[in-house]
Amino acid sequence: MTFGSGEADPSQSGGGANLARAAAPANQVTFSRRELNRILGLYGRKVAAGEWRDYAIDFLKDRAVFSVFRRSSEIPLYRIEKNPKLARRQGAYSVIAATGLVVRRGHELDPVLRAIDKTLSLVAN
Repeated sequence: MTFGSGEADPSQSGGGANLARAAAPANQVTFSRRELNRILGLYGRKVAAGEWRDYAIDFLKDRAVFSVFRRSSEIPLYRIEKNPKLARRQGAYSVIAATGLVVRRGHELDPVLRAIDKTLSLVAN
């Protein structure tokens, strides 16, 4: 993957939250409060289950990326990306696995996150 001037590949970043920017400049893509609440809710459940341990948020010129890690020294297990340029075609939201495989892509965040939010459900007759 190639990135523009000074941008780093989000999958290569270390763990931890990149929350140093209190307000993103106008030329950056960010997650809304509702989107972050939904993502952090999923993150909290996975941390409680012991599956995830760390995360990173990257706001780039063309997309926003929320990366989740099993350990902060590893590559991210999943990247949840918001790319507004794809909103009319494939959908602005996508979940990308550590291998680079797009797990799910769509126009709304909730159905896209269900691809990695597999909770057990009881089926009754």
